[in-house]
Amino acid sequence: MQASCESVPGVVVAGLRGGSGKTIISLGITAAWKRMNLWVAPFKKGPDYIDAGWLSLAAGRPCYNLDTYLCQPSVVQKSYFIHSRSCAIALVEGNRGLYDGIDTDGSTSTAELARLLHLPVLLVLDCTKSTRTMAALLLGCMHFDPRIQIAGVILNQVAGSRHQKKVTDNIEQFCKIPVFGAVPKLGSEDFPERHMGLVTSAEHGFSSQALASVEKVARDHIDLNALYRTILKTCKPAQKIDTSPGGRENLFPAAALGAGTKPVPQDQVVIGVIRDSAFQFYYPDNLAALESLGAKIVFISPLHQKTLPDVDALYMGGGFPETHAPQLAENSSFRDHLKHLSQKGLPIYAECGGLIFLGKSICLGDKEYPMSGILPVWFGLSIKPQGHGYTRVLVKHKNPFYNTGEMLKGHEFRYSKILKIDFQDHEMAFSMERGKGILDKKDGFFKNNTFGTYTHIHALGSVSWAPSLVKKARAYKAR
Repeated sequence: MQASCESVPGVVVAGLRGGSGKTIISLGITAAWKRMNLWVAPFKKGPDYIDAGWLSLAAGRPCYNLDTYLCQPSVVQKSYFIHSRSCAIALVEGNRGLYDGIDTDGSTSTAELARLLHLPVLLVLDCTKSTRTMAALLLGCMHFDPRIQIAGVILNQVAGSRHQKKVTDNIEQFCKIPVFGAVPKLGSEDFPERHMGLVTSAEHGFSSQALASVEKVARDHIDLNALYRTILKTCKPAQKIDTSPGGRENLFPAAALGAGTKPVPQDQVVIGVIRDSAFQFYYPDNLAALESLGAKIVFISPLHQKTLPDVDALYMGGGFPETHAPQLAENSSFRDHLKHLSQKGLPIYAECGGLIFLGKSICLGDKEYPMSGILPVWFGLSIKPQGHGYTRVLVKHKNPFYNTGEMLKGHEFRYSKILKIDFQDHEMAFSMERGKGILDKKDGFFKNNTFGTYTHIHALGSVSWAPSLVKKARAYKAR
């Protein structure tokens, strides 16, 4: 029997460009609403781990990514409905500019997601050295796609009360939409930036203080009650979607669960997940996919543990191992144990930062730090991104985790570079149709049951990944 799931009211927080301040505004609103005893469901549009981690902290519950490139639109809708249905309101933080997508149709844009979910948009306007022009830009956004409903704006980087009044008066006169607040210029002490985004919440030594700061900004400078009332009034009648009983597991297409995969107690496998301040880039849906197939998740830290516990497979996500290279290199006991288990055939799946840890070493400046030495790759670090954006890969060679001929969609973001590598062509599973990969449009380097790739996948889009990892874990356990 199927049940009807109604969506809760929600809002998409967007900007005119990346770096407009929407993350700080989103965090502040989420934390402030939580303080007001509103149960907020946080979401992040696009392939992002750092903002999602902060939103999860602000809301006190997991933040889920919504991406129409990585996943089918119907799956994105279902994810939104299921993960927000127990909440009072949902907040979706967009990425880049409101209409920025991968083509002239605006595919994968924040606007496309707002249309798909039938949500109004709260636009954050960076008003640096601008007054009346902000009204012109806003008016352009309102008319560019009439299907997008901009419910109001928040002014950011306001220089003072006089500046605020000029911008507000022009927007109210020419655009006829409300200004819910004006945030002054803030310092960067609370959220130091790294690479393209904020530092991870796990690395931030004062994350609770940082969230308290942005919550205060929201309470002091945004009319949170008026914003909430407007969202309730602006949202269209609740959308309905059929969901089967059981909660999160109905997100996964039937093909992902496979026939006869319902576990019995003796078949339960233990999958280790490398997670600490060096490795923390995991989609909650990826871990949920493994659990839905009967796997027990055990978290492991190469920063703090000398050896690995008994596991039947290992999942190593991305992160910033370069910032922890001395500590990772010092823990030779863990590195040696990992290499030993790899040689024994333990299934190991690693993405990006995890791939680096599988390599021989990483060179930072004039110092080289040994890694686990499982894959013959020597890494360095560049000032500029070496791979950035969506990927599309064809599984070209037989490998432990994917069937040849499969097409996968993912994303890559890395500053690391390959200094040296020793491989044969058949040891690279992926041929890159979009993206850079490890080298020469190749990715998915594997030896035995150890697999490393720069491509991050999302389990709701790459539905074969979780069943494959669990299947390999069961085979290893049976041995």
